[in-house]
Order: sequence, then C-alpha cells, then structure tokens
Amino acid sequence: MQNFLKIIFTFICLIGLSKSVQGQYGFSHEIGAIAGPVAFQSDYGERNDFKTNSGNTGYGIGIIHYLNFSYKADCNCYTPETYFNDHFKVRSELSYNKTNFKHYGQWVDSGKTSLFSDQLRAMRGSTAVTNIGMQLEFYPFSIRDFTATIGSLAPFFSLGGQFSFYDPEAYSTLGPLNTPISTPIKYYNATTNQGGTVWSIVTSVGSRYKLTELSDLMVDLRFQYYFSNWVDGLNPDPTKYPENKANDWNVWLNFGYIYYLN
Repeated sequence: MQNFLKIIFTFICLIGLSKSVQGQYGFSHEIGAIAGPVAFQSDYGERNDFKTNSGNTGYGIGIIHYLNFSYKADCNCYTPETYFNDHFKVRSELSYNKTNFKHYGQWVDSGKTSLFSDQLRAMRGSTAVTNIGMQLEFYPFSIRDFTATIGSLAPFFSLGGQFSFYDPEAYSTLGPLNTPISTPIKYYNATTNQGGTVWSIVTSVGSRYKLTELSDLMVDLRFQYYFSNWVDGLNPDPTKYPENKANDWNVWLNFGYIYYLN
C-alpha cells in the first residue's frame, strides 16, 4: 500500500508540474479514465495455446492525462501551427491491472493422470501490477481538424515507458510449494510471493471518436513488455526450460473517456 501511495503522489506531481509550465510553453490539458480486459502472457500454461491465452486474462483500470500542444487553454486560442503541435500529444498514466493464473494446454488435459499433470492442475497464481508512465502519441491526421469536427475519428500510435510495482502470488491446492507432493520439478525454487518493481516498454494503436466539443471516446490495443520474468511469480531456469525463457508481457484492450479542460 505504501508503494501504491508513492506512485499516486508521483503521478499527481507530474500533472502539477505540467500545469505550472503551461503558461510558459503553451498547451492545454485533457483528463480521462480507461478500463478493459488484459491478457497476460506468463509462465503459466503452454506457449501458443488458445486456452492459455484466453484463460489467463484479467482486467485493468486507469486514469490518464494528456498535454495537447495544438491549443492554449490560458488564452483560449490555437498555438502556432507546427507539425509537432498538430500531430503529437504526451500521455501520462496511472493504471492498475490484476490477473489470475492457471496452467492450460495438453499437459493438464483430463486424460492425463500422472503426478506431473496433477501438480500442474493444482497450481494457481495471480499478479497485481500498478503502473505509472508516459507515452508519446502520434496522430497521422490533423489534431486541429479532429477537435473541430464532432463525429470524427483520430487514429493514433504510441510508444513510451512505464515503471511498475508488482505483487504476485503463487500457490498449490495440494499444499505448500517446493515439496515433492505439490510442485512440478521445473518450478522448484522458481516461485515467489514477494513483490518488486520493474520497468517496461509500452506501445499501442488506437483511435479517438469526437463525442462532443469537450469530450472524446477512445479505444486502444496496448502491448506492454516487462524487463523481468518475475512479474507473474514464476521463473523456471531458462537454460533448462527454454520454453519459459521469455520475460512477462501483456496485451490490454482499453476503452476510455477523455474530457478537455479549459
């Protein structure tokens, strides 16, 4: 909880800093909220398996803030027309996602009766991740034209980075982990219930819809790659088990509402 409060404080400070320099550099602000399903690619389940991809899903929520360089809120006027001002926005974000995990795939099919399969079926896990970060969004078409036309669309692409606090949990319904009864050999000493921090790279593609003069609807599909394999609480030895060598990542389908501040 203490780390979560620190992240919230940092996010508020970022918004406050941007507002303090608004008059000097000339831009306006937008705020919004996002929510949607998250598909987490982890060490649970079988690679390239549909049941794994569809089963290990969760949810995400967040608040977002934009710097809009095409419009100056302090004078209620447009900024000088440059390519950057008319095609880029900076997005700050504080978000949270939670996913529960199970093993899926051929090794846990009902027809498998080995101890290994029983142990896999009994393993459970989850992770909760709080993210704070920024992205640069690129709009191929004019931001000014979109802002002036209710009912228009504004597709965009983005790239950025985030700092995250993750809180995983791994357990077995057969008993404590790291025992011969409960744990498959590949997961011996390869689990953790200790939280940590990690950097990630984020990229997305999406679009806005101009709902009213001062509000937009948004949808975007995000890919987030963590620079750690411990975010899900599992990390088998990659030299022995190369199928688990990739770091954790997720795909998040966001639906959002954005309001323009005057």
